[in-house]
Amino acid sequence: MNVEFGHTFLYEFVTLFVVLDPVATIPIFLAVTGGLSRVQTLTVAAYALGVAFLVLLFFIAGGQLLLDALKIPMPAFQLAGSLVLLLFGLQMVLGRVTDEAAKVPQGASLLERAIYPLAIPGVAGAGSMLTVVLLTDNNIRSVGEQALTVGILMACLSIFFALFALSNVVFRVLGKSGVEIISRVFGLILASIAVNGLVTAIKMSFGLT
Repeated sequence: MNVEFGHTFLYEFVTLFVVLDPVATIPIFLAVTGGLSRVQTLTVAAYALGVAFLVLLFFIAGGQLLLDALKIPMPAFQLAGSLVLLLFGLQMVLGRVTDEAAKVPQGASLLERAIYPLAIPGVAGAGSMLTVVLLTDNNIRSVGEQALTVGILMACLSIFFALFALSNVVFRVLGKSGVEIISRVFGLILASIAVNGLVTAIKMSFGLT
């Protein structure tokens, strides 16, 4: 039981951490917080991660209900979601220019800086929204297991906050090329997870073992 729990925890943590891709979000964070004080910078980080958590929690709580209302079976959603994740992973492997989107309007408030493009789609993007729905399938996951996913999400976002707090140091150490390399490695891992999801969805759709 402990081995199974450890495997589930590790699988979900790696999946969420990779799809959230905190390292690739650092250039966006540095861009939207340029010229701000240390306190303001941390406030933007807290706002962004809080908004991202609420958005993803909505998909954890209501994503399955929305699928049921639209009469979309989970295997079909998993197949579509895995395809999107595969494309997302390939995009990361091929190189993502994340700082291009970080053009903050003059006079933007801290909350405005935090919401777009940092919280959405920087942290809570399409890939992470699909991932949390797939990880909390009501048909096969208990409430306790879904609560575990929420806890893992919170742990990942806590790491985000630590990285944002140390963003200047991280970017100075890694450099833009280092950030791109790590992002591409994460993309390869995510693409592998997506392919595994595709195989599972196809088996579920056709009743294969």
